[in-house]
Amino acid sequence: MKKSLIFLALGAAVFTAPAYAKTCIDMRDIVSSKSTDGKSMVFKMKDGTTRVNHLQGSCPDLKFNGFAWQSHSGDTKVCENEQSFQVLQSSQICVLGKFDQPVMWDANRKQAPN
Repeated sequence: MKKSLIFLALGAAVFTAPAYAKTCIDMRDIVSSKSTDGKSMVFKMKDGTTRVNHLQGSCPDLKFNGFAWQSHSGDTKVCENEQSFQVLQSSQICVLGKFDQPVMWDANRKQAPN
């Protein structure tokens, strides 16, 4: 009886655990990146999509300076809620938050559609 209850409890834990699939992008597929408010970062991708990331916390120096990814050697993927980068001039550390769904952009207009 105890074994049955343990099996049922473990089975329920497996089926009720929230499914979380983190979004990652490949740094090699980024055409450009820009932040106008220090709270979000807009990535334009080679496939014609725009990916908006809502940074964890405020990163005000990002509005004025470039940045460098802090990644492991050879790793080209950056993932939401775990990847960090450093603002070049101030050395401020920023962390990616949640990505919005991708949106197609018009390369001829050089901006994402409204």
